[in-house]
Amino acid sequence: MTAKLSDAQINELKLALKSRYRDLREEIRQELLSSDNEQYIDLAGQVHDMEEESVADLLVDLNLAIIDRHIRELQAIDAALLRIANNEYGICIECEGEIGYPRLKVNPAALRCHDCQERYEHTHAATSPSL
Repeated sequence: MTAKLSDAQINELKLALKSRYRDLREEIRQELLSSDNEQYIDLAGQVHDMEEESVADLLVDLNLAIIDRHIRELQAIDAALLRIANNEYGICIECEGEIGYPRLKVNPAALRCHDCQERYEHTHAATSPSL
């Protein structure tokens, strides 16, 4: 089953996915470089009490969480590019209906149509978000 997207729309979305992929890789690279240069390690070594140590730990954890989020988005983009290559792009993984172009324009890696995504979010509110 193929979505009713034109070739021009698919190419536009594919370019957006590839551009975001490049941006994310650069952001991850910058985060990793800055974590080497950041003063988190120094800060952790200079803390004077448990509260300061907790703040230092939180800063390190936040940096790692950002990188982890970027990596999950890279994986979603890879999956979307694979769906394009397999002519499965724009098809909802729940109902197999069309994911509308406006939704894909906002989130080119979307897995679900608007209605299925809403249902998913209501039933999986406590778990990590899905694209």
